[in-house]
Amino acid sequence: MDHALDVPDLAAAGGFTLRPWRLTDLPLVREASEDAYIPLITTVPAPYSEDEGVAFVERQWGRASTGTGYPFVIVDPGGRPVGNAGLWLRPEPDRASVGYWVVESARGRGAALAALRAVADWARRDLALTRLELHVEPWNTASVRTAERAGFRRERLIRDGVRTAAGYRDVFLYARPHDGTPGTPGVDL
Repeated sequence: MDHALDVPDLAAAGGFTLRPWRLTDLPLVREASEDAYIPLITTVPAPYSEDEGVAFVERQWGRASTGTGYPFVIVDPGGRPVGNAGLWLRPEPDRASVGYWVVESARGRGAALAALRAVADWARRDLALTRLELHVEPWNTASVRTAERAGFRRERLIRDGVRTAAGYRDVFLYARPHDGTPGTPGVDL
């Protein structure tokens, strides 16, 4: 990609919203950095420092400015930032990967599901993407449920499929089928 992307504000189910990252989101980065899992699979810094937190937010801006992806902050109905959702573009013009994380203090309230559905529906409707993929570690049952409830279907296990700070890990490859109607599961691609 060679052009900047405009990260929009998106409405999501349950009163959640998605918006671009801001420097005022540093408390979210701090909480995420204290999680046992999030820093292992993302670029969230651990341990946290304000400089590293600012660098993380700037990386999110850089993804949009270089045209490689759309990073969103998940905001709960009370206005509190609780997580991240992203759409990462691929060289193929009609495909992308999605991902998400939610800080521990906000888990179990539907934030990840609302965000994943909102990003996937927007990607299909406004960006005309036909294939959305998602990687989930097999033991991460909460993310497996979230992916499946959002209309993603498991395609296969990829051995050593993702490199993390903890080394290579097996992941399930999920894809969201497309039948032409945003948000509606259809036939596999």
